[in-house]
Formats: sequence, C-alpha cells, structure tokens
Amino acid sequence: MYGRNLRAYRNTSVSAEIAVADPYVLTKMLYQGVFERLAQAKGAIERGDLETKAKKLSSATAIIENLKNTLDFKRNAAIAQNFSDIYDYMLERIADAAVMINPKPIDEALQIFLPIKQAWDNIPLAAQQEAAAIRSQDADSVEFQNTASLARGTI
Repeated sequence: MYGRNLRAYRNTSVSAEIAVADPYVLTKMLYQGVFERLAQAKGAIERGDLETKAKKLSSATAIIENLKNTLDFKRNAAIAQNFSDIYDYMLERIADAAVMINPKPIDEALQIFLPIKQAWDNIPLAAQQEAAAIRSQDADSVEFQNTASLARGTI
C-alpha cells in the first residue's frame, strides 16, 4: 500500500511540474528521462532482463520521438535539422540494441546524446530568461493577431 501511494504521489508531483514548467524545464526533464531509460535498458541487457530492456528502450524511443516532433523548423531550420539527424541516429542505435540485445548501440547513442544533455543542463539562467521573454512576445503577438481576426469576424 505504501509503495502504491508513493508512486501515486510521484506521478502527481511530476504531472504538477509539467503543468507549470517552461519549455527549458520540460526539455531538461525529457533529456533526463532519455538518459535514465537508456542506462536502465543497458543494465537490463547486461542482466539478461529482456522484458525491462524492451520497456525501457520503448520508453526512450517515445521520448526521443516527442523531442523530435517539437523541433521548430520555422525558427531555425539548420539547427532543427541537426537535432532531427541526431535523434534519428539515436533511434537507429536503440533499434539495433533491441534487435541485437547488445549494450554497445546504447553506449553509442549515449555518447552522442550526453554532450547535448550536459550543454542543455548548463544553459545560463540569463539565456533561459531571454528565451522565455521571446516566447512570451511571440505568444502575445499570436494572441493579438487572433483577437484582431476575431474583431473582423475572420476566424
């Protein structure tokens, strides 16, 4: 009973964090999730625990797909394409690890991913605040455009 209550509390806590988190924090949480699941999958392969391996690789794949789907090609196509290529490589290595039941492809995915995660974790607060201000301006601009369209009856 205690374990179930603790899991429910953790799930509620994570859901609450996500509900109020800015994109920087969400991405940081997703990066941490990928890192943890790949490490857990690697351990599962080394122990011969194929069920856990499958679950953790599937979860890591879902997170990476989510990250890939949030790339903004309109804002900076070159950077978005670079991240897309990195995510595709990681997905290929994860698929190889799943089929080969070998931790080496996971190590290769982590090797390319870890510097990105570390760089993200070390983004200065001032840069985070600047990005939040830009997002706020963009949101205000979209809201104003929608309000203007509504006033003209064009929505």
